[in-house]
Amino acid sequence: MHVAATRWGVVLPTFDPFGVGAFPVVDGARAAEELGFDTAWAGDHLVFHPPLLEAACALSAAAAVTSRIRLGFGVLLLPLRQLVWAAKQLTTIGALAPGRLVLGVGVGGEHPAEFEAAGVPLSERGRRLDEALRVLPDLLLGRPVGHDGEYLRITSPALAPALPALPPVVVGGRSDAALRRAARHGDGWLAMWLGPDRIAESAARLDALAAHYGRPAPEVKLLVIGNIDEDEDTAREQTERLLWSQYRLPLRVVDRWSVYGPAEKVAARLAEYRAAGVTEFALLPAGDDPLTQFSRWAEVRERVNG
Repeated sequence: MHVAATRWGVVLPTFDPFGVGAFPVVDGARAAEELGFDTAWAGDHLVFHPPLLEAACALSAAAAVTSRIRLGFGVLLLPLRQLVWAAKQLTTIGALAPGRLVLGVGVGGEHPAEFEAAGVPLSERGRRLDEALRVLPDLLLGRPVGHDGEYLRITSPALAPALPALPPVVVGGRSDAALRRAARHGDGWLAMWLGPDRIAESAARLDALAAHYGRPAPEVKLLVIGNIDEDEDTAREQTERLLWSQYRLPLRVVDRWSVYGPAEKVAARLAEYRAAGVTEFALLPAGDDPLTQFSRWAEVRERVNG
């Protein structure tokens, strides 16, 4: 299994599931860096259940007010986007935050309306992503591209400025197809709503697939949703509200994979995931005051790190 030091990241408040009417992305990015987190993540949808910001714009704003923290898409729904324009957005973030871009990608699909809005057939999203991942490196590195594929037809001059090197690629998803995609193209795999046992099984599967493709095994990353509060009833209620408003999921469906309650309890649960092979946590605060949650998640981090 690939061994790496544990990284800790937080998901920036680019969604408004609690209806507060504000998106404290800039303050959140500053706070995440000041609290010592390694990565600030932004989720990506065109339209979703709550109001939300566009992910590349949000990460550009975060780039302007930070100097150290990595900026990650968690994850970019690349099949929804015209690939050359997406590459231009990525190279722009790379120019604003040199060496700090993390390219998380995924197929999405849980909200078909956004695929209809973008004019992309839902059934093609996996194959479109696979083709995009074969073409994207040349675009990012400033090479001209002439590509006539099954889904993508691209004739593009070299983009400038280009990235000096490819960013780490993180593939999201729970399916075997996602694991194969991560092993073939990724430096990391971002999981969500899986238990420690399944994480360990998937990590072993990644190792085997990566060996088959002649590549290093991707790191295992986990997106965790929850609320830190000494009052466990309050933490549970906030988590329940977030899950319904943002994902239209009742807590009972994903309760076993959600974390909420006092910092000590949550830290013990995350330690189980770290023992199962997780090398980075992306922490999504379930609360109407996400910046306060960032501080509490920092306490959890210190408890797990010992």
